[in-house]
Amino acid sequence: MSETTQDAVAPRATVSPDQQLTAAQLAAKYGLAVSGARPSLAEYARQLWGRRHFILAFSQAKLTAQYSQAKLGQLWQVVTPLLNAGVYYFIFGVILHANRGLPQNVYFPFLVTGVFVFTFTQSSIMSGVRAISGNLGLVRALHFPRASLPISFALQQLQQLLFSMIVLFVVTIAFGSYPGLSWFLILPVLALQFLFNTGLALIVARMGAKTPDLAQLLPFILRTWMYLSGVMFSISHLLAGRSELFIRAMQANPAAVYMDLMRFALIDGYGASNLPPHVWALALFWAVTVSIGGFVYFWKAEERYGRG
Repeated sequence: MSETTQDAVAPRATVSPDQQLTAAQLAAKYGLAVSGARPSLAEYARQLWGRRHFILAFSQAKLTAQYSQAKLGQLWQVVTPLLNAGVYYFIFGVILHANRGLPQNVYFPFLVTGVFVFTFTQSSIMSGVRAISGNLGLVRALHFPRASLPISFALQQLQQLLFSMIVLFVVTIAFGSYPGLSWFLILPVLALQFLFNTGLALIVARMGAKTPDLAQLLPFILRTWMYLSGVMFSISHLLAGRSELFIRAMQANPAAVYMDLMRFALIDGYGASNLPPHVWALALFWAVTVSIGGFVYFWKAEERYGRG
């Protein structure tokens, strides 16, 4: 039999429609997805909202465990920033006379407010940078939106600040600043600063997941930021005589913005003349820009966390 006859008689292998599809097309056809793939931004936000109870419970557990080995327990949440304020007052208020332009009954509550408010941001960043790298066991064992971790750490620091606010109220009242309508401004200031801090925690969490050594460098960066933010001195008074543009740039520093708004709300002798123009617009700008930018930046690396 000739080759031509054999070819005509031999049956041809049939190919099913599924065999003609690529792996990606088959996955799409049967609703399969890549394990650990990054969801869309809207879906990621929806998943995060669904974990809101976990975020709150995790932050409360971390707050309770933070001082569980200390005899004074959670009192250290108040004692630590208060001791820092006492040290700064002795060095900058008594020795260096950094209270330039502020009367003595205003300077100490001014300083304590600055220390407490800046510590809120500082602690959010330092806990955020280890949010992923310090919880790799949890990240690798369970499937959940990884942004839950830095957000819960920022929430932990907010709860810690709320404890400290009791002491802050006592200090301001002891120095002659009594509760008034301006105290209602505390809530929007804290809300805006919390958004700002959460955005920073998300940013450093992604950076710290890739470069754990960042946690060793951050204290130096934050200390420099503190000295530039007017924690121990009034920017407008200390820089009097400098160019207006330079003073406004220093006052636009987000840490300075939130500290000045809190001081304005709490301290009677700290008037609106100490605030930069459009201070509320600046506070809103920093909160919205950093929180949204930090969320998107963190989300873009969602599928890489915990993978080496």
